[in-house]
Amino acid sequence: MRLKPTLTALFAAATLALPAGAQECVGRNLFDTMAPERLAELRAATSGVPYHQGLFWRAEKAGQRVTLLGTYHFADPRHDLAMTRFGPEIDRAAALLVEAGPEEEAKLAEAMTADPTLIVNPQGPTLPERLSDAEWKSLSAALEQRGLPAVIASRLRPWYVAVMLGISPCMMRIVETRGDTGGLDHLLIDRARAAEVPVQALEPWDTVFTLFEGMTAKEEEDMIRAAMPAAEYADDYTVTLTDAYFSGDSWMIWEFGRFDAYDKSGLSRDEVDEQMRLAQEKLMDQRNESWIEPIEQAAAKAAAQGKGVVAGFGALHLPGEHGVLRLLENRGWTISPVTVEGIGDGG
Repeated sequence: MRLKPTLTALFAAATLALPAGAQECVGRNLFDTMAPERLAELRAATSGVPYHQGLFWRAEKAGQRVTLLGTYHFADPRHDLAMTRFGPEIDRAAALLVEAGPEEEAKLAEAMTADPTLIVNPQGPTLPERLSDAEWKSLSAALEQRGLPAVIASRLRPWYVAVMLGISPCMMRIVETRGDTGGLDHLLIDRARAAEVPVQALEPWDTVFTLFEGMTAKEEEDMIRAAMPAAEYADDYTVTLTDAYFSGDSWMIWEFGRFDAYDKSGLSRDEVDEQMRLAQEKLMDQRNESWIEPIEQAAAKAAAQGKGVVAGFGALHLPGEHGVLRLLENRGWTISPVTVEGIGDGG
């Protein structure tokens, strides 16, 4: 398999953020067949999270304006609805802010090609040595389906394994065929470049390689264990996550991963909760907090030109006490939803 991941694709998988379109990966929506009491638990776990429903927002403060778009990192024809609504805003914006622009994605791909040790551990115990025989058998089979032979998979770094488990085999084949994820992020970037609107990255290109520093061996191994249940029925999981995104239920995705791991990972609830806490802290909260300053700086600069800015990033970065929307609200911004017919309204 050619390893040409983009930063957005890596983060999408690692944060359970929305693998690809149900129209291409055939499966069933697991919410439709879920026991009513479990679905009620998921909704209860989600209901108290700030800004848990909705994908598109406006933030305003003292004449400054930011349009915030929660993106889905893979191809789907429904992205056309969002582009019809927000394309003109990009055309007249002072800048488009994204997780990673073309330059950052190119640097990431180049670095991973030039230095395989970024994702492969040439020293220390292998994954078969770190996991039980049954765990390694299941894991190696899942990675084989994703184009990674056991001899290579055995030395992959645990964070990269978790990333790969988050992408269904059918989605990997589609991305390989397309040569691109085709996600909303890239459509936004293409529109900005066509309009000669500057594209600004919210973080350095090598962020992904620093996120998991300091984790213990047990935490790394549990990260794989928590990711394994979804890999067992990847196409169904893909359809479920896709439908949740286009219904605007971003945080339901996160809680679904938690409860699925409760049931099937072999970890205790406390261990799963700790994994979820670590993942949220490293993959979302810390990054969200680091994005606020560049967003505010870009908005202030744009306001001086009589313009606004557009910011597009994975939808799971929007909700929560440490989500981008609440962080901006805490700094005096007024937050209001923006509707797009056919997205985020149960459609």
